[in-house]
Amino acid sequence: MSQVKSSTKSDPNYKVIAENRRARYDYAIEEDIECGIMLEGSEVKSLRMGGSNIAESYAAVEDGELWLVNSYIAPYKQAKTFGHEERRRRKLLVSRKQLADLWSATQRKGMTLVPLVMYFNHRGMAKVKIGIAKGKQNHDKREASAKRDWSRQKSRLLKDHG
Repeated sequence: MSQVKSSTKSDPNYKVIAENRRARYDYAIEEDIECGIMLEGSEVKSLRMGGSNIAESYAAVEDGELWLVNSYIAPYKQAKTFGHEERRRRKLLVSRKQLADLWSATQRKGMTLVPLVMYFNHRGMAKVKIGIAKGKQNHDKREASAKRDWSRQKSRLLKDHG
C-alpha cells in the first residue's frame, strides 16, 4: 500500500511567512494566482526568521513584468555588507499567459492585484499568492461584517440549544 502526502499542513517545509488579512475584507477576490518571487540571499534568510509584512503592498504589471511593490522584508543582521533594501520592488515570476491575463484584468474597471499570502511551499521555495480583486464599497463591507456576525451568533445559539 503506497502512502500519499495528505495535506500541506503536515509538510515540514510549508510555512506561511506573511498574510494580508485585510485583503479579503477590503476586496472581493475573484481569482488567485501563485507567483514565484525573486529574492536576494539575505532576504530569504530574513523570511526564514519570519520578518516580513505584505499588508500595505500591491502588485503591478509594468513593462511586461509583474512587480511586488512596497512589501517589507526585515534586514538580516548577519548580512552586514551584502544586506538588502527593506522595501525594494521585487519581481514576481509568472508564465506569459498568466501575465497577459493579469494585465487584461487590471485594465478592466476597478480591478487590482493584491498579495494575499507569502509562504514557503513544500519544496522550500518562497511564493506569493496574488488575488485579482475588486475594491469593496463601504456598504459591501458592512454587509459582509453583518453576515459574519450573524453566522457567529447562529452557531452560538445552535451550540447552546443543541
